[in-house]
Amino acid sequence: MCGIVAYVGDKEAAPILLEGLKRLEYRGYDSAGIALLDSNDELTIIKRAGKIVELEGAILDEAPTGSCGIAHTRWATHGAPNQTNAHPHFSGTCDIALVHNGIIENAGALRTMLTGVGYTFLSETDTEAVVHLIDHLWEEGEPLEHAVAAALGEVEGAYGIAVVSSRDPNKIVVARNGSPLLVGVGRNGEMLAGSDATAVIAETREVVYLDDGDYAVLTAEGYRTYHLRDGEVERSIHQVTWDLSTIEKGGYDHFMLKEIFEQPNSLRDVMRGRLLEEEGDVRLGGIADHGETLSEIRRIVITACGTSWHAGLEAEYMMEELARIPVDVEYASEFRYRNPVLEDGTLLLAISQSGETADTLAALREAKNRGAPTMGVVNAVGSTIARDTDFGIYLHAGPEIGVASTKAFTSQIVALAMFTLHMGRRRNLSALQGREFVQALKALPDQVEHLLEMNDAIRALAEEYHEASNFLYLGRGFQFPVALEGALKLKEVSYIHAEGYPAAEMKHGPIALIDAEMPVVCLAPRDPVFQKVVSNVEEVKARGGRIIAVVSDAAPELRGKVDHLITVPQTIPALQPVLTTVPLQLLAYHIALLRGTNVDQPRNLAKSVTVE
Repeated sequence: MCGIVAYVGDKEAAPILLEGLKRLEYRGYDSAGIALLDSNDELTIIKRAGKIVELEGAILDEAPTGSCGIAHTRWATHGAPNQTNAHPHFSGTCDIALVHNGIIENAGALRTMLTGVGYTFLSETDTEAVVHLIDHLWEEGEPLEHAVAAALGEVEGAYGIAVVSSRDPNKIVVARNGSPLLVGVGRNGEMLAGSDATAVIAETREVVYLDDGDYAVLTAEGYRTYHLRDGEVERSIHQVTWDLSTIEKGGYDHFMLKEIFEQPNSLRDVMRGRLLEEEGDVRLGGIADHGETLSEIRRIVITACGTSWHAGLEAEYMMEELARIPVDVEYASEFRYRNPVLEDGTLLLAISQSGETADTLAALREAKNRGAPTMGVVNAVGSTIARDTDFGIYLHAGPEIGVASTKAFTSQIVALAMFTLHMGRRRNLSALQGREFVQALKALPDQVEHLLEMNDAIRALAEEYHEASNFLYLGRGFQFPVALEGALKLKEVSYIHAEGYPAAEMKHGPIALIDAEMPVVCLAPRDPVFQKVVSNVEEVKARGGRIIAVVSDAAPELRGKVDHLITVPQTIPALQPVLTTVPLQLLAYHIALLRGTNVDQPRNLAKSVTVE
C-alpha cells in the first residue's frame, strides 16, 4: 500500500512529483504530502488529508520551488488518515524528511528509546520513529546515506522509504525491505524513484528494481546501489515495455470500465505466441527450461490473496480434472503461520497481479526455505515474486489501475489454463483433447468482445437492483470461484454485502436469508452440473428470492423460474468462468456507479497490499 515518488534533477520537482502521485493514487488515497529542497537548501513540507487534489491545491497556493523532492500518497495503517499522520514525516529541527510504505514492527520500542533521549512525537505513525532515528544516529560530517543505513540496521519490519535532508542537499536516499521500490534512470541529469513504474514512466522507461536490503543514493549525476550487508552492489537496468497511454483512461469514465473493456486484448496478449494449434499444446517460455522439475511434481500448493485466490481455485479444478494433479489452494495470509506439509514433489505456485503482495511473498519464501520448487503467475514484470520464484508465467495484461481487479483475473485464469494444458499433455491429455482446448482458448477474446455488447442491458439490470442491501451468488464446479469473485467485486466497489457460495451449500445456512429483498445470482451455464443448479434455482424461487441467472444457451429449463437471464457464449467447462465473470464485473461496476461510490478508489482499499 501507499505510493512513493522521488525526483532529483534540473527541473522543478513539484509538478513531476504531483504527476507521479496521481499515477500512484490507486495505492492509497487517505492523505498525501510532498517535501522539497529549494535552491537555498531549505526544506519545505506540505501535506494534506484527503485525495491528491487537496495537496495539489495547497501547492498551488504556496508555490514551493526546488529540484529535489519526495512525495507520498497514503493508505493508513498506523494512525488515522489525517494531516498530522500524513507523510512526509520530519525530524525535530525539520531538516530531514522521510516517506515510508510498510510497517515498522519495533516502532514502539524505538519510540520509547527516542522519547527517552529527548525526541517529541507529533503523529501516531510508526514512520516518525524512523526519521527521528536517522537524526539520532547521524554523525557530524557523515553523508545522509550512512545515517540511513545505520538506522535501518536497527529497524525491524517492512519498508520502502525515501529520505531527503537540508544537511546533505541535492540527494535522495531510498531503501526497501519487503515493500517495493524502484529507481528510474532519467535523461539529461535527473533521477527518480517510485513504488512502481507508473510513478516514473512519464520521465523514463529505464528502471532498476531494488532487492530487499538494498538502498540507493540518487543525485542529478546518477545513482549508486548498496546492500546493508554486502556494501556496494550492481543491479540491472530493465526496460519498461508499455507506454503512458496504457495508464490513461482513454476516454472511459473510470479505469475499472476501461479495464473490463480491455479484456479481449488482454486475453489475446496472454496467449500471444504461446498456442501450438497443430500439437494441441502451448509454448511457455518462462517454464521451458524446467521440464525435469515439472515432470517430478506430484502435488501443487497454490497460494494467493483475494481475486488471485479465486483464480487459484479455478486452477485447482482445472489441474485436478485435466492434468490429474492433486492441488491445494491456500490463503497466503494463513499459509506462513501454519506448519504446512511440503513433501518432495510439491510445487508452490504463487499468484499475484502486482507480484508484490506481502502475504503471498511471505508464503513463497516459507516454501523456498523448506526446499520446495516455486513458480509465479504475475502481471508486473520485474516484480519481487517474479524475481524470487524459480520460474513462472507473465500475464502481459498491461498495467491494471482500478483497485478492483478485472482484466488480471481473466488473464490469470487463461495463464493457469495454459499451464494446465502444458502439464496435461505431458501426462494424460491426448493431442486431440489438446487441440480442442487450444481452439477454445483462441475463441475467448472474440467471445468476450461479444459479451461486452451487453453493457447497456447490464446497466438496466443494475438500475433495478442497485438499492439492494444484500446479494447472494451461487455456483457449482468451475462456477463456484466465479460466485466468490462476483460477490467480491460487488462488495469492493458498491459496498453492498454479498456472499458467494457453492450452490448446494445454500441449504446449509444461507437459505435462511432468502426473501423477496434478496437478489440471488445463479451461475448456470450448460455444463455437467447444470441440472443440479436448476434444482438450486427451484429452491431459491420457492422462498421468494429474485433470481438473476447467467446461462450459456436458451436454458428452457429456467424459463419462468428466474427473473432475469444473462446469456453468455458457450465454451468448454474449464474456460467458461472467463465468460461468466465478465457480466458480473459489469453488474458490480454499474451498481456502484448508481450508488455514487468511487469506483476506481473504493473506501479502505488499495490496489497492492504490500503490508501484512
